[in-house]
Amino acid sequence: MLAVVHSRAIIGVSAPAVTVEVHLSGGLPALSIVGLPETGVRESKDRVRSALLNAGFEFPARRITINLAPADLPKEGGRFDLPIALGILAASGQIPGESLKDLEFIGELSLDGALRSLKGVLPAVLAAREAGRSLLLPQENAEEAALASNGDVLAASHILTVCEHLSGRARLVPLERGDSGVDAGAAADAADLADVRGQQVPRRALEVAAAGAHNLLFFGPPGTGKSMLASRLPGILPALDDAAAMEVASVHSVAGLPLKAGGWRQPPFRAPHHTASAVALVGGGSSPRPGEISLAHRGVLFLDELPEFERRVLEVLREPMETGEIAISRAARQVTFPARFQKES
Repeated sequence: MLAVVHSRAIIGVSAPAVTVEVHLSGGLPALSIVGLPETGVRESKDRVRSALLNAGFEFPARRITINLAPADLPKEGGRFDLPIALGILAASGQIPGESLKDLEFIGELSLDGALRSLKGVLPAVLAAREAGRSLLLPQENAEEAALASNGDVLAASHILTVCEHLSGRARLVPLERGDSGVDAGAAADAADLADVRGQQVPRRALEVAAAGAHNLLFFGPPGTGKSMLASRLPGILPALDDAAAMEVASVHSVAGLPLKAGGWRQPPFRAPHHTASAVALVGGGSSPRPGEISLAHRGVLFLDELPEFERRVLEVLREPMETGEIAISRAARQVTFPARFQKES
């Protein structure tokens, strides 16, 4: 028996399609995963087996082969637990296989079958919509996913809930689109230029920088209010439009930072310490993650105590300040993150 389940990987801020193919055949009981899985994906076989048994399903005592296609795309994390489990259930006839074709699934399973939250759900929501399918994801990611929902996102807290939906016994209700405005409480918590008394010249400089998207350099003795003024620039920047807000939210989603509907249109403000490394600033790692310059996309990057930063760290800012993006190259792949920001120091 063969079952096919659609899912999504995460590469930078994109979510390429992954097809999970599950085949049950005769032979000694075994489970193998192919298709360039990394350690977190290979370990999913143990999580899936325990989750299905604890949820009351039968785990087939047959030879199970799971293929994650395309084979040349690296797969990482626990996001394929749910589609693998559903593929095994469909291939063994425990859920109807035809109910899987118009849906995509991502989600990590706990040993009791509960779904755990993931990073990078927003790019997956947008990519699934472009493919003409709905996305089913963990309930813990529902608030974040609602920012991009168009009635095509479903959320569940347990694999039993997912199977009841697929069997038609208890349908899940699509998420409604989250509040797209700016929450008054979130705006009140932000640093406000109205708090500053006097300082007419630097206040005027902030206003000009906000109007023209210029960079700023503050200099003066300690205690004169440079950091206080710099932290208030985002408060006078215009709210982000739909496209820009979704770009920023996608970067923060991939980085695993919390997103809330009320404040997602506010331009971000990032202030890395002067001991930050080049990787912390531009991003990187074996599985590239966004750095401070990408987290400041469409917002403000504040480099306090600029002379204390290493020269090599400052040199890596040349390319993103000119192009508005940063390309991180590794042996197996290249990832590009957006990095269009205003620089303050």
